Amino acid sequence: MTIKNRQYPISVFLFFLFILGINAQNKTEKQPLFGILETIQNQYHYQFNYAKDSVDDLYIIPPSKDLTFNQTLAYLEKATGLTFVIDNENFVLVTKTKRLLICGYLKDKDSNTPIAFVTIQGQENTAISDENGFFQLLVNTISEVVTIRHLGYKTAALTYSDFDSKTCTTIHLTPNFQSLSEVMISNYIINGINKLSDGSFQIDFSNFDILPGVVDTDVLQSVQAFPGIQSSNETVSNLNIRGGSHDQNLILWDHIKMYQSGHFFGLISMYNPQITQRVTLRKNGSDVSQTDGVSGTISMETDNVVNTIFNGSLGANFIDINGFVDTPVGKKSSVQIAARKSISDFIKTPTYHEFFERISQNTEVETNGNSIINSDKAFDFYDTSLRWNYQISDKDELRLNFINVGNELLFNENAMINNNEVSRRSSLSQNSIAGGIFYNRTWNHQWKTTLEVYETDYTLKSINANILDSQRFLQKNSVSETSLKAIANYRINKTLQLQSGYHFVETQVTNLDDVDNPLYHLFVSEVIRTHSGFSEIKYISLNKKTHFNAGVRFNYLNKFKRQLWEPRISFNQRFLNYFTVEVLGELKHQYTSQIVNFQNDFLGIEKYRWQLSNNKDIPIITSKQISVGFSYNHQGWLSSIEGYYKKVDGITTQSQGFQNQYKLNKTNGFYEVNGIDLLLRKRINAFNIWLSYAFMNNTYAFNDLTEKQFPSNYDITHALTLGTTYARKKLKIATGINWQTGKPTTLPLASNSVINNEVQYKSANSGRLKNYMRVDVSALYNLKLCHHINAKIGVALWNVLNTKNTINSFYDANENMLIHTTQNALGVTPNMFIRVSF
Repeated sequence: MTIKNRQYPISVFLFFLFILGINAQNKTEKQPLFGILETIQNQYHYQFNYAKDSVDDLYIIPPSKDLTFNQTLAYLEKATGLTFVIDNENFVLVTKTKRLLICGYLKDKDSNTPIAFVTIQGQENTAISDENGFFQLLVNTISEVVTIRHLGYKTAALTYSDFDSKTCTTIHLTPNFQSLSEVMISNYIINGINKLSDGSFQIDFSNFDILPGVVDTDVLQSVQAFPGIQSSNETVSNLNIRGGSHDQNLILWDHIKMYQSGHFFGLISMYNPQITQRVTLRKNGSDVSQTDGVSGTISMETDNVVNTIFNGSLGANFIDINGFVDTPVGKKSSVQIAARKSISDFIKTPTYHEFFERISQNTEVETNGNSIINSDKAFDFYDTSLRWNYQISDKDELRLNFINVGNELLFNENAMINNNEVSRRSSLSQNSIAGGIFYNRTWNHQWKTTLEVYETDYTLKSINANILDSQRFLQKNSVSETSLKAIANYRINKTLQLQSGYHFVETQVTNLDDVDNPLYHLFVSEVIRTHSGFSEIKYISLNKKTHFNAGVRFNYLNKFKRQLWEPRISFNQRFLNYFTVEVLGELKHQYTSQIVNFQNDFLGIEKYRWQLSNNKDIPIITSKQISVGFSYNHQGWLSSIEGYYKKVDGITTQSQGFQNQYKLNKTNGFYEVNGIDLLLRKRINAFNIWLSYAFMNNTYAFNDLTEKQFPSNYDITHALTLGTTYARKKLKIATGINWQTGKPTTLPLASNSVINNEVQYKSANSGRLKNYMRVDVSALYNLKLCHHINAKIGVALWNVLNTKNTINSFYDANENMLIHTTQNALGVTPNMFIRVSF
């Protein structure tokens, strides 16, 4: 079944939107305010004087008939935000206030002590609580959701009616024992990007500004704003964190490991930004509860708040249409559903054509030899996500997550055989489906336990039709992984917390190659099971200036009877008020990697396939990393510099994508990286300017190759980004310049470059592609259409100057002739979106 027949995700989404919307209305039983006022007039014999437009769009639950008239007016004021004033002649003057002011005191639920530095986020305004826990915030409507966030506490979502209109409300927050980390540097690059005390970075999309060239928030495009993170071929399926390959990144969606990352085979993220609330990035110093990801960790999370008000959105851009709904289900739970579907079935936009040309470059999809003509080329994708939060009690929480993603590429191969036109279809599909159940229980103010269980499945499948040989070549690569993790957190005192737990993972990888003429069938399925125990002590000083995490993870790989001990550390010390020093270190391992058997596998588009380690020619990958950083943050200035050293052992030549003299070699070795990440940022009123720079020296070492040491394929020596944003009221504008040195490449010899139909090369990676340069712009404008309905309109241009950037170059020989092939990055690519929120 093709994706064209899979219109059900959007249909299911719209069905849920319709049904849930009706249910929400039935349960609340809200009525128009003007009708309620007429009923009250008849009951109490008072006359209400008001402007019609001040009550037309207001719907509330009618007050109880048992209330006195003054109690009724108090209820109406709280429910509507309007002012009701009684004069001496039984008239009530109703006036509309421009904005509503709420205030409150935030306190710890257990200790009743004030909580400072809490972020209170409204639709347009933000406030921070002071040392007494006090805050004030202006909201636009009585239904506006106010979100209260602090890393040490559970997130709370309130509306105007939850606050006392006459006195400041005391709000008790429930401690969250999962982490003692706190924001050390807010607005690290732009609004919504923060650096935490454990060395990680967090992107909060509820308070996110805008990045150059990205018209709608793209989860994996956003992480490339950080120094030390590049994509050597401009895709989110090839993110290189400090010189590592993409398969060395641990990608988590609500604690579920994902083996696929992009739509359009990597040009855009497959994770719907409407349901993804936060992204945490770790380059080093990982938490001991996490395994895999020897190069880095990207962890995405949906909102963990039980929503009390129905809301949603519908949007469209030049690539897809999308929808999102978040609705309460009873009083203790809420459901979020998000879906996206490409619009290529209906219209092929300039953005679509640019993307399609980019992914099909130099592949069998773009051109076919031997007088074969390709036709009816089509690409389609969809994704659906679901999150259900259930607050069983004050102590018990249950969460269910589900994601389903699909990509499919189709085309016909046509040829004239014996004067007859013959056509056969080739296809490539990529799918992921995953689900997880997570249960938290807070036993008391000291103990908390967490149980996480997930199943994730990934499949890459291609059917390559060879008309001239009457051959069908089927390739399939699949991963199925089951995980169970139990974590216990014990708060020893106000400064110390102990985390310990157990983690079991079973990973199965299957590879299939099947040819029907001549008959050939190779099916390999392997399984690895891992048992892990971990423990970590977390310390934060009373003055919040010292943060220290230290722990160890023990792993036992049952198949190889191998033990791996992995210590982790993170230390952060603030001094002289504005300065911070940070030390991070870790040892990690992983037993899954992506390899290339042949460059034309899977039609040459998604040629990497997942493979399990066998502890022999495909070793277990291990890494060690240490980094030291300093930062200064004061009066809108931020400067940060971090030096690091990383060594990753157990990599194979097949996993590094060689296209030179080593493309058929099968051996293993390691790479070493040392480098510097630098960031300068200055905020000036509505302007924000930043400069990021990354330097690295990344080298391979393979004992069985002729050259023992040479530059890595991912050795981007210098990378520079200069960006600026302007945010004023409803308008946001961003521009950016990205420049980096070209990738290493291997050139053929100047003379006698082909001998016996084989290319004769110079030293591996001794050359460089031309330097890469790209200018991007984007703009976003917020609109208020009517009561409860808002809209956003955005435009973006990727590679405004249409710079021709070469991202790959390789050589082949045919009949003793040298053939040079290049692949180029995206040219000027426009995009535009509109989203209506309600």
